[in-house]
Amino acid sequence: MHSSLSTPATDSPLLGLDFSSAPTRRKPITVAQGRRQGQVLRLEGLLAFESLESLADFLRRPEPWLGGFDFPFGLPRELVQALGWPQDWAALMAHYCGLSRAEIRATFAAFCDARPAGGKFAHRACDLPAGSSPSMKWVNPPVAYMLHAGVPLLLKAGVHLPGLHAGDPERVALEAYPGLLARECLGRRSYKSDDRAKQTPDRLIARKDLIDALEQGRSRLGLRLKLSHGQREALIDDASGDRLDAVLCLMQAGWAQTQAGYGLPANFDPLEGWIVSA
Repeated sequence: MHSSLSTPATDSPLLGLDFSSAPTRRKPITVAQGRRQGQVLRLEGLLAFESLESLADFLRRPEPWLGGFDFPFGLPRELVQALGWPQDWAALMAHYCGLSRAEIRATFAAFCDARPAGGKFAHRACDLPAGSSPSMKWVNPPVAYMLHAGVPLLLKAGVHLPGLHAGDPERVALEAYPGLLARECLGRRSYKSDDRAKQTPDRLIARKDLIDALEQGRSRLGLRLKLSHGQREALIDDASGDRLDAVLCLMQAGWAQTQAGYGLPANFDPLEGWIVSA
């Protein structure tokens, strides 16, 4: 089922989701909840999900939201055509999500091995403007596995994916990418690391600077983030950056809420998907 780009409800609660394809208690999936009033986006809460099943239960609840999800919703058309996979999004996702991770890794590695150095990976049209990793990457970061784990959750939950899949128009999922907004505010400065040895004072300062920029509305999204003192401290103290990444996705969802057709290009490739605000 292909879906149209409708105009978003302007008052739906907002979600931003920092995803993991293998969540644990130590590294859960983080969800930021918020609501926009005019140009101000208030952070209302942060949730943690230690399993894909618990996240699925949350997404299935019949409450309205517009969410930005930090995992790819599609694969590069060049890759799909080269592999002879289905060129309809729903059929492609059914095929892809039916493969094991080992099969995905072997298939993508063979594709890359046959290509010249410097052009190993196929890219989606949104990767260059967003600065995102190709959605076929299986390491550093393993976004191919994130797609493999994440898209089935959205489909089972019956949510609406504009331009890709028609679902419940009250629960709308958009592909987000926190690195896009972070780079606009920080340039190439790093603000996070899962490696304790790399959780440096410079990265702490970068998180503070990023939060300042979001609170003051210093981005092309035109939104100001509203935080309590405790929320600000929680974002600063999380050296992994998961909470902050969820908030960055929340901001992108908030921007989409102000745009006709969620700010997605009218002609984006319905096989590849698009990163909101790219």
